[in-house]
Amino acid sequence: MAELEAVIGLEIHVQLATKTKMFCGCELSFGDEPNVHTCPVCLAHPGVLPVVNEQAILYALQIAAALGCEVAPRSIFHRKNYFYPDSPKAYQISQYDTPIAGAGRLGDVRIHRAHLEEDAAKMIHAGESGRIHGSSASLVDFNRGGTPLVEIVTEPDLRGAAEAAEWARLLRETVRQLGVSDVNMEEGSLRVDANVSVRPAGTETLGTKTELKNMNSFRFLQRGVEAELERQRRLIESGGEVEQETLHFDPQSGSLTSLRSKEEAHDYRYFPEPDLVAIAPTEEMARTARESLPELPAARIERYVGEGLARDVAAVLAADPETAAYFEQVSTDVSGVEPKVVANWVTGELAAALRAAGGGTAAESKVTPAALAELITLVARKTISHGSGKTVLAALVEEGGDAQVIVEREGLAMGDDDGDLESIVAAAIAADPAAAEQIKAGNGKAIGSIVGAVMRETSGRADGGDVNRLIRAQLGL
Repeated sequence: MAELEAVIGLEIHVQLATKTKMFCGCELSFGDEPNVHTCPVCLAHPGVLPVVNEQAILYALQIAAALGCEVAPRSIFHRKNYFYPDSPKAYQISQYDTPIAGAGRLGDVRIHRAHLEEDAAKMIHAGESGRIHGSSASLVDFNRGGTPLVEIVTEPDLRGAAEAAEWARLLRETVRQLGVSDVNMEEGSLRVDANVSVRPAGTETLGTKTELKNMNSFRFLQRGVEAELERQRRLIESGGEVEQETLHFDPQSGSLTSLRSKEEAHDYRYFPEPDLVAIAPTEEMARTARESLPELPAARIERYVGEGLARDVAAVLAADPETAAYFEQVSTDVSGVEPKVVANWVTGELAAALRAAGGGTAAESKVTPAALAELITLVARKTISHGSGKTVLAALVEEGGDAQVIVEREGLAMGDDDGDLESIVAAAIAADPAAAEQIKAGNGKAIGSIVGAVMRETSGRADGGDVNRLIRAQLGL
């Protein structure tokens, strides 16, 4: 049987950070008492009329601009009909065939569409521990009902579970930096569904897809997609067929459970919402949305890669604008050092030192950009060794201050006499002839014991690269 490749598309629901709901004036909240932010509109009392939240439209236009989407000159709302307790109207106001935003792209993934809609209420399932009047029940909290959402739908361009999770992280950071949502997955401000299928590698025909619903972390997204891909591959390889259905992934057990057969669009009997006028953004609104964009993570990554940074390092820096600003300030302050060296210090040595000290970010730490720039310069000029640089960095994390002052206080400066270091290396080799023979025989790991001896003799002030070079030179390698 031909190798089966993964085909994955994502549907991301972004809860917008407006002050009020999508079609009424009820306040948005998280964690308040149930059913305290409701009104006749969001509870679907007879005779009430919805009114569109203008701020939600402006936020949707910003998301469309950030994703390079085509903004529709005119879009309309539809009624998506279904009967479920979390929707008191028995339909959801959404957008169907004329969404506010069409084709776009983020990184290597094409965006199919982005549309506005209202969120459903929150279902609370009371089991054995939550009996009401002696019986189990499901409760509904309508505080969330009517919350403005933008649903972003990708094309099936993703080819693996890890790739899907990584792209979803990029999208979250992009939206977060717009300021239109806090994209807090734990609170439901960002929810991800995955459409998953497999097909013979090298073919273009799409296989039957299943949908994994409401995964609330990127780790669970990756694990859920991996589990479903494995299930589909086993099923096909054993002669079975994949059925189109909606699945739930249990992160505790790693199991997949069928929720229902996957609905098609016609199952929802969409028709235009008669109580709302069309959305027709002006050119000024679209221009304002474009001009409000900061430098977004995808663009920042490409800029950093162009400056010589590895893509994974660039992605770490671009994920947080404060860390990116910190890195760029260090790069400005440092003298004669390539940006990739600075980036490695910020994402490597500094990040490790902060974790060892209990956590925190570079921008929040006591290590100022000027202090780190000075430290990197001292190491680059071989005033101190890289190992001593880590010692200085730990002190800066703990107490702040000036790198040069700490170097002088701790006596960490390397000696200027290369002859002294050559003598120390020669003595270390003479003291460990067995290691010297192993090095000459091709055992590269054996050099560690001689390097360690030199470092002890120099109290860690010698440069590791110089020590390695001198050992090999004296051994005739």
